[in-house]
Amino acid sequence: MPRTVTLIRSAHLSDIAEYAYAATAPADARLVFLAGACPLHEDGSTAAVGDYAGQAAKAFENMRTALAAAGASLEDVVSTRVLVASARREDLVAAWDVVRAAFGDHDAPSTLLGVTVLGYLDQLVEIEAVAAVLDEVAPRPAT
Repeated sequence: MPRTVTLIRSAHLSDIAEYAYAATAPADARLVFLAGACPLHEDGSTAAVGDYAGQAAKAFENMRTALAAAGASLEDVVSTRVLVASARREDLVAAWDVVRAAFGDHDAPSTLLGVTVLGYLDQLVEIEAVAAVLDEVAPRPAT
């Protein structure tokens, strides 16, 4: 199945970034806007308290679940925003390393932000995403 999302790179921008600088989706794609994926267990408790990498892994797992519920996969992600409750670059990088590795070859454009606080008790990481899906439409019966 062909990819919906086209990742765009530029020879005129630094290649140090571990993601594409832009992405496009066809006009007939269905856009999927995900709420921020949080590192919460099904019972609402926060996973991996105090662990940036552990929370990034759980948030990513929850993001995959939300994508699947919308009929999308990681390869359909157009862009992400990774929010980390810390002013320390090392904490942001710990979370980013998990997210980047989990995406594998699909290095969609992303923004990594340090924020002062996130919404849930003990929450350190949240991942927002936008995806684009081409739905297969069944052919209409002849009339």
